[in-house]
Amino acid sequence: MKTTTKTTVMKDRKAMLSLLWIFVMFNFTYADILTLYFNNVLQKQAWQLFQSGTVGSVHITQGFVLLGALLLETAIAMVLLSRVLKYRVNRWANIIVAVIQIVANVQSLTGPLYWNLYYALFTAIEIACLLFIVWYAWTWRQPEGAVLTSGQASVSEQGERAERASHAHADE
Repeated sequence: MKTTTKTTVMKDRKAMLSLLWIFVMFNFTYADILTLYFNNVLQKQAWQLFQSGTVGSVHITQGFVLLGALLLETAIAMVLLSRVLKYRVNRWANIIVAVIQIVANVQSLTGPLYWNLYYALFTAIEIACLLFIVWYAWTWRQPEGAVLTSGQASVSEQGERAERASHAHADE
């Protein structure tokens, strides 16, 4: 009985990284939407406190909101930048932005402002995906379409050679 082992190689890391950022963005969005449903700010007395510029111990200023917007915009931009940046800049941009997002997500869990079970679930999923983005970009060693020097073989060529060798061995 012959068995064939197929190795699927993701040739377009740019597309995968962009897709991962879309996944993270959906999780950010739905966590924020659900937060609106359960946020005390929407209750009458909490709304008055919010209008005064304070939520819990956090003073809401234009700068605070701008910082939040910039943080979110980096993740939004990575959907596009993951597809258009060149290999080296792309790889490092994904690693740096994902680490910044991880730090922000971990920090968001330290305060009582949004602590809910659903928020912890979304944050855990976001952090797991962001860690995967860091790992995936970190292990990205060969840019797509790179010219191989003599003596080097692509991963797909190596797989084809291994498959031919196993067939030749099975035919003996």
